[in-house]
Amino acid sequence: MKSIMITFDQAYNERIVELLDRMNCRGFTRWEQVQGRGSKTGEPHYGSHAWPSMCSAIMTVVDDHKVQPLLDKLHEMDQETEMLGLRAFVWNVEQCI
Repeated sequence: MKSIMITFDQAYNERIVELLDRMNCRGFTRWEQVQGRGSKTGEPHYGSHAWPSMCSAIMTVVDDHKVQPLLDKLHEMDQETEMLGLRAFVWNVEQCI
């Protein structure tokens, strides 16, 4: 199993939850109103007067065979509106209960 951490501009929220539903990735944890900035491009998301937008993050744990199809769909979404910001990171899940 793999854990996928998805960080994104809040504008993506509904689309990402719908994507997880379509791909039968039922379980996830979401953090709303997180702050950050990309390492290469994109605007900071600080929730401040100067940088008012905010990010959210979702972590889901999926079977290995679901990882690449999900990453491919997320990448397509990111390419459509690159300035919003969307990233996904994958980790091995060693154990779970």
